[in-house]
Amino acid sequence: MPRARLVDVAAEAGVSTATASLVLRGRPGPSQASRDAVQDAARRLAYRPDRSASLLASRRSRHLGVLIAISSTFHAELVEVLDGAAADAGLDLVLGTTTPRRSEQQALEALLDQRCEGIVLVGPGLSEARIDAVAREVPTVVVGRLGTSHSTGVLADDATGMDAIVDHLVDLGHRSIAYVDGPRGSIATARRRGFRDAMRRRDLDVVVIPGGVDETAGLAAAEEILSMDNAARPTAVACFNDHCAVGVRTGLARTGITVPEQMSVTGYDDSPLARLATIELTTVSQDPPALAAAVVAVLSEALTSDRRDTDEAQSPPHTDVIVSPRLVVRASTAPPTH
Repeated sequence: MPRARLVDVAAEAGVSTATASLVLRGRPGPSQASRDAVQDAARRLAYRPDRSASLLASRRSRHLGVLIAISSTFHAELVEVLDGAAADAGLDLVLGTTTPRRSEQQALEALLDQRCEGIVLVGPGLSEARIDAVAREVPTVVVGRLGTSHSTGVLADDATGMDAIVDHLVDLGHRSIAYVDGPRGSIATARRRGFRDAMRRRDLDVVVIPGGVDETAGLAAAEEILSMDNAARPTAVACFNDHCAVGVRTGLARTGITVPEQMSVTGYDDSPLARLATIELTTVSQDPPALAAAVVAVLSEALTSDRRDTDEAQSPPHTDVIVSPRLVVRASTAPPTH
């Protein structure tokens, strides 16, 4: 059976569509008799308001566009909690995913074409100029990095996170700790700087090994570690993220080096991968629920401001929100044996 329309309800009740609309929206004007007739007709026809049509008429979509990397388990987990936080605020998520064949720019343009009222860029590699251009068009939040002139950043404090990792390893007795770096970009830069600063505060030598975002990069880093002389080889390895750490761990295992008995390994992000019973990776949680709540709070405020001036987009104020990360200790770290 076709879905009942407002005009059907009005015809069934014997009133004009304008009167039916006023009744169904709870507005004053119609008589009590007209109200009763419209409400009875709506029940008989199982009428449901067309939300998309009403939003279109009001020039609002109530959609937040979220740009994520489809390969990132952290991004997926963040979207899951972000969806709940957005729903509580009466907002819906529209996902734009990047893949090896689909760039951030292409995914972002698709989101903008869908009339999203707010944009959330998770760990973007886009330039500040491009982010600002988007933020001038629609309220924009970047997650995982500092904001720009016209966008707000929502991020965990990577300096605190890396300091917690180094502190944990040093407390276990490690003094030779290597860091497996991430890809080019602001997030990798912040974590690398956090590691360097944490090591220097403890008067320890800084060793940084090229890495990346996935297990393959971790395997390559493990090969470099294993090529070192025994005297120079670290007793602990801190990695840019959990996937890279799993690659390092796998590379070590292939040559018979056990974790954590012979070498400790840590990750970053506390992804579902890190929690597997076969992995049990010591890592840092960025507190996705806190990140999601902050994102929705910033954009809800921006959209509220936008409603007061619907002719011009209102960017969020550039006051970045910094969330405290949390060290999660599992079975991949232990005191050194030499």
